[in-house]
Amino acid sequence: MPAQLLDGKQIAKRMRERLRESRDAFGDRPVRLVSVEIGQNPAAAVYVRNQRRAAAEVGIDMDTVNLPVGTTEADLLSVIAGLNSRADVSGMLVQRPLPPGIDPRTVQMAIDPRKDVEGMHPSNMGAILYEEPLLPPCTAAAAQQLIVATGMDLRGAETVVVGHSEIVGKPIAVLLLHHLSTVTVCHIGTRNVVEHTRRADIIVVAVGKAGLVHGDMIKPGACVIDVGINQGADGKIVGDVDFASANEVAGFLTPVPGGVGPVTVAMLLRNTLRAAGAEV
Repeated sequence: MPAQLLDGKQIAKRMRERLRESRDAFGDRPVRLVSVEIGQNPAAAVYVRNQRRAAAEVGIDMDTVNLPVGTTEADLLSVIAGLNSRADVSGMLVQRPLPPGIDPRTVQMAIDPRKDVEGMHPSNMGAILYEEPLLPPCTAAAAQQLIVATGMDLRGAETVVVGHSEIVGKPIAVLLLHHLSTVTVCHIGTRNVVEHTRRADIIVVAVGKAGLVHGDMIKPGACVIDVGINQGADGKIVGDVDFASANEVAGFLTPVPGGVGPVTVAMLLRNTLRAAGAEV
């Protein structure tokens, strides 16, 4: 029996409806999101367009600051400092990838943590160890939302996270610990990944390697969250999970595209409303 697909588009749509209600209740107070870009990146342009469309649906104003190719790290930090000081800016994000010579960590640390709607400032990342922060990392929070949407009992569930990135792997592992899941994190140093994934009730894959996880690595009925975004040999977007084989084994499965991505954008908007002071 095929897996039940976790439709991120529908889940995100329901989230946006609730966020719109929160925005309306917030009244006339400004809620503004600013996206900072360097140069013209076609992939980033699609992402920004999706963000802008979703923001408009919720009632959030979104501006874009386009910086020229050749912008230095000092120039970018100066722009961020200006946005930090603007009372009408609720939140900001800097689109990636950044040009060579600009350190992503330096850039992230320069953003006021109260306006860090991507949830990647060390203050927000560190707060995860105590509880889910006001502004959690968007992709990790999206993966968590999709798991919760299954209705599974997370208490004591065996969870395996494949990938230990700062953006997804590490934060989702800690977020699920708050639900009292038993979490194992696999990475490049793990000797036998299959040994771990085959016993998992929940698998979150965030590595950036197309087709890394196959159906024979999955426990029947498991929930599989595919965070990967890769370009396949035919030019199509594919995930880190081999969809065809996983679909025959998993109980729940996220498609790529249309799974984690739309919910990540909804989480960005939720964080922006929270940063503005709205009740969400």
